[in-house]
Amino acid sequence: MIRGLHSMTNDSTDEPLTAAGFFVTSECSPGLLSRLLEPFAKRDLIPDRVRAQRRGTVMTVEMALNAMPVAMVHLVAGNLGQVVGVHRVEAMEGRRVAAA
Repeated sequence: MIRGLHSMTNDSTDEPLTAAGFFVTSECSPGLLSRLLEPFAKRDLIPDRVRAQRRGTVMTVEMALNAMPVAMVHLVAGNLGQVVGVHRVEAMEGRRVAAA
């Protein structure tokens, strides 16, 4: 099993994988973190790292995966941007990862 890639509905190992990071700036709210994890969960992805910090009324959240399908990066970023209260989403792709 590849870290960050729990199980995929598409078991194809031909799909290219990449390391990815997502940086979100949002209003603080009690349910924010669970709502931000939902786009990953519905794709059977588990972030390897999650870091959240509150500064007054603003929350910054960083989520990173060591490996995720390249085609899903923009989909997850789009879903994160639709979360209520989110002001900004930045997605970064890293190095390509060989499928196991």
